[in-house]
Amino acid sequence: MLLSVFLLALRSVRRNLLRSFLTILGIVIGVSAVITMVTLGNGAAQSIRNQIAGLGSNLLLVMPGQRLAGGGGGGGGVPQFTAADAEAIASQIGGISAVAPQARAAATVVANGRNWATSVTGSTNAWFETGNWKLAQGRSFEPDEQLAGAAVCVIGETVRRELFGGAVQAGTATSTTTATTTATTTAPAGANAPPGLGQALRIKQFSCTIIGILVAKGQSGMGDQDDAVVVPLHTLQRRVTGNQRVNTIAVAMAEASDSAPLKASLRKLLRERRKLAEADDDNFSIFDTQQLAETLSGTMGVMTTLLGAVAAVSLLVGGIGIMNIMLVSVTERTREIGLRLAVGALEREVLLQFLIESVVLSALGGLVGIAIATLASWGLSGWMDVPYAFDPAINLLSLVFSAAIGVLFGYFPARRAARMDPIEALRHE
Repeated sequence: MLLSVFLLALRSVRRNLLRSFLTILGIVIGVSAVITMVTLGNGAAQSIRNQIAGLGSNLLLVMPGQRLAGGGGGGGGVPQFTAADAEAIASQIGGISAVAPQARAAATVVANGRNWATSVTGSTNAWFETGNWKLAQGRSFEPDEQLAGAAVCVIGETVRRELFGGAVQAGTATSTTTATTTATTTAPAGANAPPGLGQALRIKQFSCTIIGILVAKGQSGMGDQDDAVVVPLHTLQRRVTGNQRVNTIAVAMAEASDSAPLKASLRKLLRERRKLAEADDDNFSIFDTQQLAETLSGTMGVMTTLLGAVAAVSLLVGGIGIMNIMLVSVTERTREIGLRLAVGALEREVLLQFLIESVVLSALGGLVGIAIATLASWGLSGWMDVPYAFDPAINLLSLVFSAAIGVLFGYFPARRAARMDPIEALRHE
């Protein structure tokens, strides 16, 4: 019986194709809007997580002052960090995989007859580990180069491209960069060397040799990550800034470490080293990238839910449209209903006929809406430069909800049809 009622409902839909299409249009718009909003929201949240992960996994950034300012932090009178602070953190706090003191300076670099304004970072080999940086070509700093402040540097892909042009193929770096191991050989310059490797790069008043090229990371919310030049910390301090200041200390936590007690230990150590009394406020900030990712993802989740709820209102509008058309259909088919009741059809069979017809309309609208939403989400994700995050749950939920709309708004017209008096229905003109 269900199959015959279902086929009867499909026949009724095909009988008035244009009216059926206009009826389900509200459902189509509602479903496609909800799925598109949720998909783009999930993609934006994933993009934020990826950008934060680009800074380094399980990373704590310690900066002077009470404001989280990139590169500087802290105003006048706030004591800066030194390399000794980073060494103390590495030696006295457990659960840490790498500690990288960082100092930065803006400079114009010159090479190959070209110049480029960029940011020069001074650090140790731990910088590569804390920031999840890998070498596309060349090597990292050797221990004696870091200690002596040698004139060597590693450049990002943007700097290499702007100064030397050409392309770099990753995969021939001569070392695996970690906080404790470095390469002992330099990739040779010559015909087989990539553009820039082994060349001289002038930073302000001194020249350094390019010993490595970083794998490109691309753009992030904080700008071009590949627009960077990295030199040993002592090199930057002696030849560029002229002081021993460290702007930031990057602390990479071990995988099994708990961030809460580690941050507490870190805060206690820094307060002792900076000779702060118990009543004094911290004159430094500890910035947890994992917490930032969770906070931003949570905010995006709330916004996505809100946008999805607003878009879902159109589903209710579509449901009202279905109920309106079903009432018209019941009125048009009054004699047909009376005839079915007169020849022995039960009320529940007539009710089921119109209810299934309503559900078919709404479910069909849901399927069309899912197809449109998939195409729209895929296209908009590329245009917005966010990942396409397909969510099977929201697609299935939208289809089920659209069918439920058909049941909810189709019940009253179906009930009205089932309760008709056969004699009065047969008299209807």
